[in-house]
Amino acid sequence: MKERKVFGISWNVFLLGLVSFLNDMSSEMIAPIVPSYLTDILKIGKLASGSIMGLIESLSSLFKVLFGYISDKFRKRKAFVALGYLISTISKGALAVTHSWWDFLILRILDRIGKGIRTAPRDALIAESSEKGKSGKSFGFHRMMDTLGAVAGPLVAMGLLALLANYPKELAYRYIFLISAVPGVIGVLIVLLLVKDKGSEVKKKIKGISALKSSNLRIFLVIVAIAALGRYSYAFTLWKAEELGYSVFQGLGFYALFNVIYALSAYPIGYYSDKVGKKIIITIGFGIAGLASLIFAYANNLPTLLLAFVLYGLYMAIEDTIPRAYMADLAKEFEKGTVIGAYHTVFGVFVFPASIIVGYLWQTYSLTVGFLYSAVMNVIAMIMMALLIKES
Repeated sequence: MKERKVFGISWNVFLLGLVSFLNDMSSEMIAPIVPSYLTDILKIGKLASGSIMGLIESLSSLFKVLFGYISDKFRKRKAFVALGYLISTISKGALAVTHSWWDFLILRILDRIGKGIRTAPRDALIAESSEKGKSGKSFGFHRMMDTLGAVAGPLVAMGLLALLANYPKELAYRYIFLISAVPGVIGVLIVLLLVKDKGSEVKKKIKGISALKSSNLRIFLVIVAIAALGRYSYAFTLWKAEELGYSVFQGLGFYALFNVIYALSAYPIGYYSDKVGKKIIITIGFGIAGLASLIFAYANNLPTLLLAFVLYGLYMAIEDTIPRAYMADLAKEFEKGTVIGAYHTVFGVFVFPASIIVGYLWQTYSLTVGFLYSAVMNVIAMIMMALLIKES
């Protein structure tokens, strides 16, 4: 029986996009207030805050290759996807009762573990649910839905902050943490009740050379590692806004703008990458990342800060979408979870020290120096990617 389609993509991909919308709404309701919560409520210093944010964003990737591999073996992606979303949902709601850096860190680590469990199996399921030659379109749609949730989340948080304006800041933050679990619960129910596994429909090939032995793929993973060393946490962009005198509430607006650009760009970029080649788009993305970091470094007024957030959103739309599709295209059918997980793991290992380095440069010198460091790393990645395309 021919599978139902929505907006030209499979029903499964559509549902997974909807789940990501709900989960990211949940996550992004709290993401913009976390930097302020760390520094103003929990009274954590700059270097420690940067390190915690980097550790949080890195940890999930350490689990991605493991659970990608396991899902390849069992050909059952759905169970891991549901479990991962459930763990993340519970951990976000429980932030409402944190009172120190260590219980905050434990819950954020649990959230990242949940992400690590679900990401590679989910991306493999998206790849298995996509038409041949249209992986960029499917991943682009998924990232678009994910980021629309990231647009809705800060807007909901802004509304809640306005409603809770007469409450103490700490109490308002705790209410938002608690409410953030609601869309996450709905997403888990959608996975359990509506999403279907595709592993049994994919012919398992036990012979053949793994894509991980390809020299081009290994070089690409080296490039990913270099770029990850220059990818600072979103928190630094909000700290930059605060440094220029903008409030946490105004920072939510900047963050929403970034996510609007991300959401509007991800689907057309994914679709276009199927036409012109994913490596070209990835190379351009690194260039945009370098430019965004350079502008963040020297932004001193509203127009330049807005431009930096726009470019940052465009860069994230590319680099959070196209490398996944590129790895899915390279992977054999029997190893999609493992190969996609390897990408996420390499990225995660190297993105952790990035935020520590930028945090150190911020504390020792200035945020400007931290952003300049990031710009240099992304330019190096862009040049190496261009050389990879030339030699291919």
